[in-house]
Amino acid sequence: MSVITLTINEQLVSAQSEQTLLEAIREQGVEIPTLCHLEGLSDKGGCRLCMVEAVGTNRLMPACVTKVQEGMNVRTESERLVEYRKMIIELLLSERNHICAVCVMNGHCELQSLAANLGVNHVRYEYVVPDLPMDASHERFVQDQNRCILCVRCVRVCHEVEGAHNWDVMGRGVNSMVIADLYQPWGSSRSCTGCGKCVQVCPTGALSKKGSTVAEMVKHHDFLGWIMNGREKNIWEYR
Repeated sequence: MSVITLTINEQLVSAQSEQTLLEAIREQGVEIPTLCHLEGLSDKGGCRLCMVEAVGTNRLMPACVTKVQEGMNVRTESERLVEYRKMIIELLLSERNHICAVCVMNGHCELQSLAANLGVNHVRYEYVVPDLPMDASHERFVQDQNRCILCVRCVRVCHEVEGAHNWDVMGRGVNSMVIADLYQPWGSSRSCTGCGKCVQVCPTGALSKKGSTVAEMVKHHDFLGWIMNGREKNIWEYR
């Protein structure tokens, strides 16, 4: 793995040739928003919140799935990028029924936090208000399609880490839904191991523990690093 040089926000930095822009940017202590990205899972570039500008092209680049290249010159903050990110958050809020006041994740939701950080205090688009189902058939967990942002973290963690592939996506566009076992009730799924990894990586209240009340659900992602270190390096120290 070779070392290359690139410019990030007018600063000349070095990075490993196999790194993504997101990895290189965060190594420099620069934070950019993400929703579909989660350390320990493969990247899909779905949410588009990590878009950056690159000198020499008018096209925005998703940092999580763009490999670094020698001589790249990128900017992570600009008026254009802020407006794009705010638009994405507004579209996500308008697509489903994100009513924070009655959500188990109120105060701990990644979508809610990003909206606040970006200054999204209203939505300029018409709300879709779809009639989507809830699934409380599982003995420990609940799925609420109304709060799903289709980041598919749950699909990836179930497939890549747990190895069960209980979850998948059905439909297209705004009609897409995350489903269990070819659209079976979650509680009757034969592939679900009941591990709860999907619940913990979900950034919103789409997946939650049964019995949780408003603002009560707090999720933890750090188990992913522990599992990956154990598998790859045989290091099983949990901090």
